[in-house]
Amino acid sequence: MDALNNLVLAAGDGLWTWVLLPVVGLLGLYFTVRTGVVQFRMIPEMFKTLTDKTPLDASGKAQSVSAFQAFTISAASRVGVGNIAGVGTAIAIGGPGAVFWMWTMAFIGGASSFVESTLGQLYKTRDKDGFRGGPAYYMERGLGARWMGILFAVILILCFPLAFSSLQANTISATVMSTVGVELTWLPWVVGLALAVLTGLVVFGGVRRIASVTQAIVPLMAVLYLIVGVIIVALNVTEVPRVFGDIFAGAFGFQQVAGGAIGTIILQGVKRGMFSNEAGLGSAPNAGASAAVTHPVKQGLVQTLGVYFDTFLICSITAFIILVSTPDLANAERGIGLTFDAVTGQLGAWSGILLSVIVFLLAFSSILGNYYYGESNIEFITTKPIWLTVYRVFAVAAVLVGSVLTADLVWNTADGLMGVMALVNLTAIGLLGGVAFKLLKDYSDQRRDGFDPVFTRERLPELKNVECWQDQLSVTGPMPIIKHGSHHGR
Repeated sequence: MDALNNLVLAAGDGLWTWVLLPVVGLLGLYFTVRTGVVQFRMIPEMFKTLTDKTPLDASGKAQSVSAFQAFTISAASRVGVGNIAGVGTAIAIGGPGAVFWMWTMAFIGGASSFVESTLGQLYKTRDKDGFRGGPAYYMERGLGARWMGILFAVILILCFPLAFSSLQANTISATVMSTVGVELTWLPWVVGLALAVLTGLVVFGGVRRIASVTQAIVPLMAVLYLIVGVIIVALNVTEVPRVFGDIFAGAFGFQQVAGGAIGTIILQGVKRGMFSNEAGLGSAPNAGASAAVTHPVKQGLVQTLGVYFDTFLICSITAFIILVSTPDLANAERGIGLTFDAVTGQLGAWSGILLSVIVFLLAFSSILGNYYYGESNIEFITTKPIWLTVYRVFAVAAVLVGSVLTADLVWNTADGLMGVMALVNLTAIGLLGGVAFKLLKDYSDQRRDGFDPVFTRERLPELKNVECWQDQLSVTGPMPIIKHGSHHGR
């Protein structure tokens, strides 16, 4: 098992170091320039579009999930163990400087996230629950490369509902074991079985049930974790200047450069940042495409906000909990243990139970988000109901098995799969970036003229293979959404 783990680790590190790190950085910078720094310039617009009313169908029902529900599905997947265990691993390996590179990755990756989720909305398709789409769909329809879409779909299914969900379950199990404080060989199986049953009850209900559950869980877990983090930082407020100093010194310090460690620091920041916020990875567009909105750019903006919510809020809370509590990171434990020790060391043993509840909410919501991504891609490959049922069984089984697996092998396998998946998606959005730029210009022009932007295919007739967006009535529903006192008049 150790030999296999070392092989997987070496292959994954090679892919990230020599291929993905430069591709992620350069493509993100290219998108940043071409969109006029959309990820910063349009932050106010992100909050506006988050609360948009959902267009209705002819019967008066919502066409699909709302913009906010799509945000919570993607946030459910983003905000998981990557924010607690992943940040702990990044700091244990790369030191405080890794946090700076996580922040940098989130900002640059925000532009990539905007492009991929805008494309996901444009090339979405209708199904019985509303809409579905994602990278596989824009690879087939935008690039005319169904083979590429199938390749991406297969990797995503292996990566998210199987490997990543196993990882979430593994972290829940490990946290429960730490809270109990006694080595009980049967406990992980009990935790895994309970998780599998809960997952099955939700995922067999379809995307609207998943959206309803994540809409309730995501705000709750964020508020709980924020409160814990603020209390711990407040108790150690005098340490905050040192922490900021350590983060920036670690990111650029002469000692790190001279010691050859700067590459490790950057690599850990980028890897864990992408694992956590998923910017450019190709996962969030699957959630973004499920939303009923009046313009593709709206979900591009909402999903970019999701990157910031994940990294600048949740990941930063974890980083500060660890760094104000653990000035000396020498021989620090990797993963969830570092965060767990920091919290209980500050607030007492009782807080281990609270952290277990938070980790459960984080990880369980992430399992649901991961599951939905897989479902959307199964339906891209085949619409035969039997395969969706088979997939659901495997997704639930992965939760059970993940609860008892060795954590290192799960982490390293997930890292490697994520790298391959990201490379396929980044290639596609690099080739299709011009389409997203046209959509952004159309959105900005309408907004400048005082309209609440509405996109229809006739606005960009050169775009081919666009299934939805037929006309204004089909996009806005029977009652067009009007803002700023203006009539669409198109």
